[in-house]
Amino acid sequence: MNLTNRIARILDLTRTNANKLSFLGPLLIRLTVGLVFIGTGWGKLHSLGDVTTFFESLHIPLPGLNARVAASTEFFGGILILVGLGSRLVALPLSFTMVVAILTAKRDSIDGFTTLVGFEEWSYLVMFLLIALTGPGAASLDYFISRRMAARAQASTLPQPRLAPTAAVASRP
Repeated sequence: MNLTNRIARILDLTRTNANKLSFLGPLLIRLTVGLVFIGTGWGKLHSLGDVTTFFESLHIPLPGLNARVAASTEFFGGILILVGLGSRLVALPLSFTMVVAILTAKRDSIDGFTTLVGFEEWSYLVMFLLIALTGPGAASLDYFISRRMAARAQASTLPQPRLAPTAAVASRP
């Protein structure tokens, strides 16, 4: 076996093994942001007064309402992202909260693109957008539900077996 064939064989083996583990990337992203946002949302829900005051200092309109919305979005959205339920949809408001955080709390610290991409809020934004665009992966409730629904749809479109004609019942003498 020549060197080119050996390299091709190694690359095929690597690709095969990587494909078997491809569920890990989305799962690790969901675990990371899900757990973080459950924690931050829980903290905000239990200190709404402080969050409202902070939002007032940032000149966010309706700070009390927005504090509740942000806290609830983070907490409940974090739970849904963690288990992978409604992930693509839930990732959008969570992305929006990161955009708002960057534009309000971090705006004065931005002095260039390198600074922007260094913010943890930017990292979370990218992860949420990745979930929204590519989905939650195979280790998620979304995936499980979609597979069940596809199996049911396929089963309902299969031709139903015809019953064999029954033999006439012999009459009694």
